[in-house]
Amino acid sequence: MPCDSIIYRMPKKPDPAMPGGSPAAIEAPFRAFARSIAPYLLALFALSARAEGPLKLIQTVPLPDVKGRFDHFSMDAKGRRLFVAALGNNTVEVIDLTEGKRLHSITGMSKPQGVLYLPSADEILVANGDDGTLKALDAHQFQIKYTVSELPDADNVRFDRHSGAVWIGYGDGALAEVTPSGHKLTSTIKLLAHPESFQIEKTTSRIFVNVPDAKQIAVVDAKTHHIIGNWPMEKFQANFPMALHESTHRLFVGCRNPPRLLVFNTETGKQLQDLEIAADTDDLYFDEKRNRIYISCGAGFIDIIAEETPDSFKALATIKTAPGARTSFYSPDTDCFYLAVPDRGNQKAEIRIFKPQ
Repeated sequence: MPCDSIIYRMPKKPDPAMPGGSPAAIEAPFRAFARSIAPYLLALFALSARAEGPLKLIQTVPLPDVKGRFDHFSMDAKGRRLFVAALGNNTVEVIDLTEGKRLHSITGMSKPQGVLYLPSADEILVANGDDGTLKALDAHQFQIKYTVSELPDADNVRFDRHSGAVWIGYGDGALAEVTPSGHKLTSTIKLLAHPESFQIEKTTSRIFVNVPDAKQIAVVDAKTHHIIGNWPMEKFQANFPMALHESTHRLFVGCRNPPRLLVFNTETGKQLQDLEIAADTDDLYFDEKRNRIYISCGAGFIDIIAEETPDSFKALATIKTAPGARTSFYSPDTDCFYLAVPDRGNQKAEIRIFKPQ
């Protein structure tokens, strides 16, 4: 019988002045009543937990005039602003997270793919794939301060804590090092093909780079500018997104062919595990607070993987989203997961904000 169809009638409280009105006699029917409803309450709590799941949608920010697909994100945590590269719209969308609305749309971009907020300079760096530039903008007036050119198909952008430099993946196969203070390209590292996601270690100078067309993960030394390792991707290919959990020496790589999450030991380069995920992944993040991985997939799902031990991971949940919603961002500062949903069919462009549970 459904829980909501059950009507409970509270037992009448015995009068202590009447025979049988002792404290034990008074409490007995109430204890029996509590025991009778306990299973239903537990069932309701369990259903509520399952409905909420490990990610709870808490807010949606509409972007009604943004067309085409989205690419990568960055954040001004102190100012509570989210920056989203709207690649197909040639804009960078600025979201006010306090007000839950779009603050500004930065126009004049050229297929923006990567975006990085630099707190020290209060600048937004935008990698533009079409005109091959890295544009630095004032983070409040949104005016261009300087441009670094000759970066065809400029893509992902990362900040190097060791050197204070910025790395950009670009072209037919290279990483470019740019010094923001000098506003110029200082060096390049050649790769075998175009780099997709890459991650920089905080404790060493290593950079792990997905190079899908070369079917490998390249390991680069940022200090010497040399390639110090190549991990072949033979069985699982089209390795695009990547995340790093440095304290356990684990690297997470999302593949599209076939759709899999791979777990590597960064000390040995050995693949430890593979898990099936939804199709067309483009971003993934490790949540250190909960030891989880969030994977956004263009097939219209977020896959959530849980760490049991650093050597063992399991599928925790799959959340249905929208077709094409494959780029995302997780911020430990706000403890929220942000998903970009493109304008497609009856679905209008929006940013969905989830809170981990």
